[in-house]
Amino acid sequence: MGAYILRRLLLIIPTLLGIMIVNFTLTQFVPGGPIEQVIAQLEGGGDVFEGISGGSGDAAGAAETDAYTGSRGLPPEFIAELEREFGFDKPPLERFLNMMWNYIRFDFGDSYFRSIGVLELVLEKMPVSITLGLWSTLIAYLVSIPLGIRKAVNDGSRFDTWTSALIIVAYAIPGFLFAILLLVLFAGGSYFQIFPLRGLTGDNFEDLSLLGKIGDYFWHITLPVLASTISAFATLTLLTKNSFLDEIKKQYVVTARAKGLKDSSVLYGHVFRNAMLIVIAGFPSVFIGVFFGGSLIIETIFSLDGLGRLGFEAAVARDYPVIFGTLFFFGLIGLVVGILSDLMYVLVDPRIDFETREG
Repeated sequence: MGAYILRRLLLIIPTLLGIMIVNFTLTQFVPGGPIEQVIAQLEGGGDVFEGISGGSGDAAGAAETDAYTGSRGLPPEFIAELEREFGFDKPPLERFLNMMWNYIRFDFGDSYFRSIGVLELVLEKMPVSITLGLWSTLIAYLVSIPLGIRKAVNDGSRFDTWTSALIIVAYAIPGFLFAILLLVLFAGGSYFQIFPLRGLTGDNFEDLSLLGKIGDYFWHITLPVLASTISAFATLTLLTKNSFLDEIKKQYVVTARAKGLKDSSVLYGHVFRNAMLIVIAGFPSVFIGVFFGGSLIIETIFSLDGLGRLGFEAAVARDYPVIFGTLFFFGLIGLVVGILSDLMYVLVDPRIDFETREG
């Protein structure tokens, strides 16, 4: 197992390097870089994309005489200073190599437009994403696993049919639509004022007791967590049900029942470990997917300032240090979590040997 883990760790290097090369190369062909953003704000206070999409003959003529759209009237010295400040006075290859050297040392630099380090910015937004990712994953597992087991035991029954219908309906409802419905019903819309409308904590959070802080935290996260969890039930419940059905039909279950073992003993003493292998071992990847995915729309609807909004705002503003820094950091974590998922398989079922399978 040690040799397998070492090989996987070594594969992280070329994989992460490939991710960074592809994304860095793509940004070289995307219009509206950070310098153009600054110029657009200085000249008109608008967005750089207005100038790019204008497509007039005058703009085309200006593009022939100036490297940056909308930079007429600004002295060349100012443009050159902007290039030096953002590092664009160097060739792309040199910029990429410098960036990767800094990232290897976990120096992610500072945001172009926020006057704060990228790592500090990510840590500042992380509580929101951890809240949505962790609680959504835990609730999905706590509900879906028992429900999936019961559906497998009662396969084809009325309970199985009705719960399947409800799960499919829930899966079909977009998360943002369900979030709006929750707001309208329970957050001061047209019906009830039970939960707060926005934020992760209340304005008086620091003045509350420990129990008060815990209660205030859960009071605020109830609606956004429900909205981000609604679609996760279907996949996990059906995965659990189908996994148990496959195991229940195997010969060792028939043999155990023939020996006179109770159904509960057969189900939880023999079937459970084998059936739950895929479900439990996938927990790290499921959590990291929800954590990184950070629903932008859910965060926007509930006024939560998390990683989803950070990524979107960085992409719109062409804040390259934030874009590439978070891409490297999260890409590295995602690759490591892939290894942890394999270790979870071995932990759940020690009979699995990845080295033997590779051989």
